[in-house]
Amino acid sequence: MKEMVVISGKGGTGKTSLTASFASLNGTSVIADCDVDASDLHLVLSPVTERLENFKSGHEAVIRKDDCTACGVCKEKCRFHAVHETRRYGRQSLFTIDPFSCEGCGVCVHFCPEEAIDFPERTCGQWLVSETRYGPMVHARLAIGAENSGKLVSTVKNEARQISGKRKIPWIIVDGPPGIACPVIASLTGASLAFVVVEPTLSGVHDMERVLSLTKHFNIPTLVCVNKWDLNPRLAGEIERDALSAGASFAGKIGFDRSVTAAQIKGIPVVEYGGAAARDIRKIWQNIQQQMESIEAASVIQV
Repeated sequence: MKEMVVISGKGGTGKTSLTASFASLNGTSVIADCDVDASDLHLVLSPVTERLENFKSGHEAVIRKDDCTACGVCKEKCRFHAVHETRRYGRQSLFTIDPFSCEGCGVCVHFCPEEAIDFPERTCGQWLVSETRYGPMVHARLAIGAENSGKLVSTVKNEARQISGKRKIPWIIVDGPPGIACPVIASLTGASLAFVVVEPTLSGVHDMERVLSLTKHFNIPTLVCVNKWDLNPRLAGEIERDALSAGASFAGKIGFDRSVTAAQIKGIPVVEYGGAAARDIRKIWQNIQQQMESIEAASVIQV
């Protein structure tokens, strides 16, 4: 199994556009969109949903109004100010729990003298298995304000690996989340190769340094690509030198090209639309294949 994760230090660097192009160039892959907080790979690949599952994580407290005696113990004990009291003239106060403020700690459930608070699992979003013309795709939608996106990323990746094994598709191409937080770590777990997309800006240099320190910590072979390099050739050269110094390999550079935006508008991968950027991406894909072959050869020698 060959698993490549496309990541970056920030959003908007071109991860999704490159992931879609790599899926197109590879022919058939299992595609996973692990940027569950802001997934958008489906806008380019036009998947047809075949399976949809709710994603549950943690718990939330819910007061049963008919059993509540409005004693106020839950409001007194809650440290997250999730319990709200509505005072009603001439009638008993009404207590409710704000699901967005509730942290699912269960203190109110434990201390309620009437046992009038339920504690069901929290539905935090959905994950989907779809089909595209480039192969099966696993993606997800995290609910607004929901947490545990790292766990949802792991769910998406595990399902992608199961599909890869069942359908004997050796390639898994992952559109990872930006940054270096928990969702990124979850997307990198078990990866064969990390592909880092960098913009030629000062913040891009800093973001790349953080990401490379993460991939180095987990001992994951890493390729670096500079997108829109011709906007600042000097910094693009600095990024290449810094990447090599950090132990990563350099995959190539992609020039600024308005055809990328045109491809996005049409909802197709850049390599299918054409243009200078498409030619750059094709060269980079050849470097990725060579790097993956080197990784496989090294693993065989170690065995």
